[in-house]
Amino acid sequence: MNFSPSRRMGLSRPIAGIWLAGALFATAGRAATPAEMLGGYTAQAGTPAVPARGQLLFTTRQGREWSCASCHGAVPTQAGKHASTGKSIAPLAPAFNPERFTDAAKTEKWFRRNCNDVLGRECSATEKADLMSWLLTLKP
Repeated sequence: MNFSPSRRMGLSRPIAGIWLAGALFATAGRAATPAEMLGGYTAQAGTPAVPARGQLLFTTRQGREWSCASCHGAVPTQAGKHASTGKSIAPLAPAFNPERFTDAAKTEKWFRRNCNDVLGRECSATEKADLMSWLLTLKP
């Protein structure tokens, strides 16, 4: 018998994932850290993050017009430029932009939007964890 909180509350699997993400990212009035965000995605995925898979996801077109690198640059340690609007994008790697991955709601909003552009769907928790684990390896 499944006694998970999501089943006790009658939540479907996608809703349960959102509930779990919210529970893991609850920061009690303080900003999250990229490491905390990675920990939440890794726990949600149920498997360890693999930085090499994150780098591959970032640099490879996934059947759509763009890859993550199309806007964030081949090396996400520098400013990028949106492929269609030309708008400047601050560096994605947290070591080069301390504001990255410090707000769970904002992070989820951008993952949802950008994964849809690149993959044509939302990213899985595993993909988010892999990508974040790779970004956290990039140091000045």
